[in-house]
This record gives sequence, C-alpha cells and structure tokens, in this order.
Amino acid sequence: MTPMNRRHFVAAAAGAAAAAVALSPEAASALPRPEGAEAAAKGDFENADRGFVAALEPGVVKNAEGQVVWDADAYEFLEKDAPKTAHKSLWRQSQLVSKQGLYKVTDRIYQVRGLDLSNMTLVEGDAGVIVIDPLISAETAAAALKLYRKHRGDRPVTGLIYTHPHVDHFGGCRGVLPKGAEDGVPILAPDGFMEHAVSENVYAGTAMQRRSGYMYGAQLPKSAVGQIGCGLGQTVSLGSIGLIPPTRDITETGQTETVDGVRFEFQMTPGTEAAAEMNFLLPELRAVCMAENATHTMHNIITLRGAQVRDARQWAHYLGESVVLFGGKVDVAFASHHWPTWGGEFIVELLERQRDLYAYMHDQTLRMINLGMTGREIAEEIELPPALAGVWANRGYYGSLSHNVKGIYQRYMGWFDGNPAHLWEHPPVAEAKRYVRALGGRGATLAKARGFVRDGDLRFAATLLNHLVFADPRSRAAKSELARVYDRLGQGSENAVWRNFYLTGAQELREGVRGAETSVSSADMLMALSVDQLIDSVAVRIDGPRAWDVRLRMDWSLPSLGGRVWHLTLRHGVLTYRSDTEADPEAGVRLTMTKPQLLAMLAGKGLGGIGVEGDASLLAELLAVVGKPDPDFPIVTP
Repeated sequence: MTPMNRRHFVAAAAGAAAAAVALSPEAASALPRPEGAEAAAKGDFENADRGFVAALEPGVVKNAEGQVVWDADAYEFLEKDAPKTAHKSLWRQSQLVSKQGLYKVTDRIYQVRGLDLSNMTLVEGDAGVIVIDPLISAETAAAALKLYRKHRGDRPVTGLIYTHPHVDHFGGCRGVLPKGAEDGVPILAPDGFMEHAVSENVYAGTAMQRRSGYMYGAQLPKSAVGQIGCGLGQTVSLGSIGLIPPTRDITETGQTETVDGVRFEFQMTPGTEAAAEMNFLLPELRAVCMAENATHTMHNIITLRGAQVRDARQWAHYLGESVVLFGGKVDVAFASHHWPTWGGEFIVELLERQRDLYAYMHDQTLRMINLGMTGREIAEEIELPPALAGVWANRGYYGSLSHNVKGIYQRYMGWFDGNPAHLWEHPPVAEAKRYVRALGGRGATLAKARGFVRDGDLRFAATLLNHLVFADPRSRAAKSELARVYDRLGQGSENAVWRNFYLTGAQELREGVRGAETSVSSADMLMALSVDQLIDSVAVRIDGPRAWDVRLRMDWSLPSLGGRVWHLTLRHGVLTYRSDTEADPEAGVRLTMTKPQLLAMLAGKGLGGIGVEGDASLLAELLAVVGKPDPDFPIVTP
C-alpha cells in the first residue's frame, strides 16, 4: 500500500474527518484494505467456523405463547456479497457474527453463538456443566442449553457465572436454572454485581430502552437495506428476563474458586466495559475468558443508548494487566461476544492492540483537550496510527472513534465547551424556527438543503433538514428529504450502531413512532431492587410542579428486612427518605408490609394485606403526583 493509500485508509476507515460514516455507499464499498487484510479476513472466518458442532435448526426461538423472540434465519441474506446499500467492512463483520450454533472451543469448553446478542459458554465439570453468561432471555438460553445437551449429553447445570451486570450476560438465567433448580448451585459474579445490574432500570431506564431501539435497530426489517446487525452481535432477543442473585462474590484479582471440580482464577476489571466486570483463567484447560473487555470490534467508551462514560484509561490498564497475568498460560481466549482467538502469540497480540487502541483514544483526546480543542473538533481531527487502524478487531463496528472521543471529552470536561455562545442556547424547536426564518423560510431552507445533498455534504444537509423538521414537523417534504439523507448516511456507515440510528430515524420520519418491542421483565428483576432503589424509582417520577404544595410524611415498615423502617417525606416537589429501626412520630401513616406487598402497592394494586396505621389517603396523595414515563417519546421530531 502506498503512503497516500495508507493515509486514505486511516482517514476513511479509522475515523479522521468522516469518523464512521459520511461516505456514500459507493465510496464505502471502494475503501482500500489494510496490508494483510485478506489473510486476516480468512483467519477470522476460519476461527469463526472452528469447532463447529451443529446449528439450531430452524434458527428460530419462540416463547410459550408462540411469539418469536429470536430469529437467526432472518439473516440468511448475509450469505450473499455486500450490496451497495451496506458498507463492505460492516457486511463482513455481520457475516461473521451471524454464524450460529454450538462450537467446541477446546477440551471441555463449548460455546453457543448466534442465538442472542451475546454468547453462552459452557464448561464441563466433574458432575455437570458450568454456564457462563446465560444470554438475555430465558427462551434463548434454554434453546442454547438444549442444543448443547443434544450433542454433549443431558448434564445438569452445576454452576453459573456472570462476568458483568449487563442484561445480555444474566437475563436468561431462568432458561438454565428454572425456579427451584438454583438451590445449591453456586452462582459467581464480580463484587457490586447486584447494585449495577438493576441500577440502570431505576433512573433513566425508560429513555435508555427507547434509545436502545435505535441502537440495535429493533424495529427495522432485517435486510440488505435495513438492519444487518449491530457489530457486537446481531440484535437483542425479546423474551423473558430474570435475575438470580449471586451466592459468591469475586472481590479481588487472584481470587481462586473451584466449581464442580474446575478451578477458576479471577482478574477484577472494574470501570472497564462495565462498572463491575471480571476476566478469569481456567489454568488446567489453558483457556481465558475475557468477558467483554477484548472483543473483535472497537467497543463503546460511551454507548449511544445512554450510560455513564466508561474509563478508557482503566480499560487499557486492565488489558495490560491481562497480558501479564495470562500471557504464556493459555492456548485460547474466548469472550462473551464474537469468536475465540487461538494461539498464545495471537492472544497477546489481540490484547495488546486493544489495550493500545483505548489508551491512544484516551491519551490523544486529553492532549487535544489541553490544546483547547472541543469534543467535536477532536472527533474530526483524531487519527489512529496505521498499526492500530489496520486491525479488523479495532474497527469501529460497535463503538466508533468519533463518538468515543466525544465521550472521553465529556468524562473530563462535561457538556460545555467553554464558548459562551453555547452557554444559553435555545431549545431545539425554538432554535429551529429561528434558523429557518434566518435562511429565508421553509422553501428556501429546503432548497439549500437539497443543494448540499447534490454537493455530497450529507452531514450539513441533515443539519438543515433537521432544523426544518423541528420548525415544521407537519412538512412531508422536509421529513421525506431528511429520511432519504438518513438512508444514505446509514447505508454508508461502517459502524452498525450508526447505521441503525440513521435508518431507524428515517423509518420514524416516514411512518411515525411504533410501539416499543421490549423484553418481558420478571419478578426476579423487581425483587432484586432494594427498597432504597424502589423509593428512588418513585422519586425520579415525581411531577415537581404538581407536587410543589404537597407536604406529607409516611413510614414504610418491612419487618422481614431486619425491622427497617423507611421514613418518606414529600416537600417542595422532592421525595426524600432515610431509614432506621424506629417509627417517625410525625408520620401521617405507617404501612407495614412485605417486599412483594410493597411491589404490588407501587404497581397500583392497592393495600391488600398491608398493615395501615394512620391516614391511608396519604398514599393516594403521593401516587397522584407520580408521573408515568413515556416509552415511545419522539426522537427525530419534536
């Protein structure tokens, strides 16, 4: 590759200027490849197929009501060559990720891949099988376990390990350990797992779920012009979610646990891909599980569905520690997504290149911050070195260089870039109306936007058309033009999440917001919430203005929880609380109940069986100012 072509590759594919998109599909299809790409591509496909035992046939999983919760067969179109409506590099990644079935990783270690967003790993012990990360839904996890047992025997589940507290790594637990079957089965998880597993659902869960629909393209048709995957996996399953609390906490690096005769040595990696996460070595099997810390894609430092910004510096540090801990001790590395890596040299190479990827993003973002550059400017200018940009596993299929460095900027500097012009801007609709007026009205704005489309500047065309839609959401012409621009931006993107966001936005501009297709939450998830978290979930739904003049105090007593009493006060539109073991003499009502009764009460099922001392109408007064979240709020229109 000539120096000029190499620079073109780095700039276009790794993120400078265009970041992950802004190319026409035709240009994207013509991207040059890094040196050695053909060999690397062949190696990835060989590794993705290695150890194949059998596929689930048909590749469809249904729930008890006959509803489809997973359809791997919907991606059969990926067997064809990449069309002009998809980035060749992303198409290749989706071909790899869409492979499904049971695979042998090494002696006594198997994986079921392609039956959910994540992988389920099974380690054969002395008496049964240890399940690692049981997918999102009980239905897909049960199908994965059934497929394993069909080919390896009807082994009982003798252990369960959660590598971290994201739902695609614990939600399917009831598919492998139904109610009652968990008795006596050790369940291992990193310290802090339970707190983080449920906390996302307490505060901004509704908004994050809505944006997840965009991120994973949940409402898009599976086709060459629609959803082709999400880079990390294909999509999310839509079955029943459960949560069985861990029985053993992993608290420190070097901790060793034996489950069903299999020895595990753990590395704690908090603050990386999840707030609580761990890798582990299987020393006798010469294998290491890298959880979600080292996969075959650039991961998210900030996820576009919404979350707290992750620590790229810590992530890089722990990957470096992994090299020291596991180098020379393993022959295969597997993870909770994608296919394994075999060979000690290749494992170290993967870990080091991913370590350097996150470290480079972090350090160069900070260098540019200290030159006075803003997040948007850094995202436009930063380039990965060719040695990192030319690695398939570092490509931005899930995370992107552009939005990751903006996340790093946000972690250190917050939302404000220091320019006072950005300190008190109008909200979107008010700003849009002023822009449209300044541009000469709706017709002139539309004409100018179409001019930028003709010139190939789809990014600025999208900006103008977005203003026009927010200024006049009834304009079919504006929404239609913006949808076409989003189609082109999405279909030209190497990043699957960007593609899904653009194409979902285009779909909603044309069709409006559809009802959300969400996974079915279970009693497990609700029971996992602490009383503090339940009260917090009420507090963040208080309609402040309606509650300004409401003043009340009440006690919630739960004798089964160590005799704790929660003292709630609503005043100034704010619900506050504290807990101890004493009654509040100023409380207007005292409610004595069990945890299930509390959940039923908050679900609007009344006070059945709850002990009431005082004025029961205070509960109705409180609930009257609790708002209901909107799971289908608009995103691409006002």
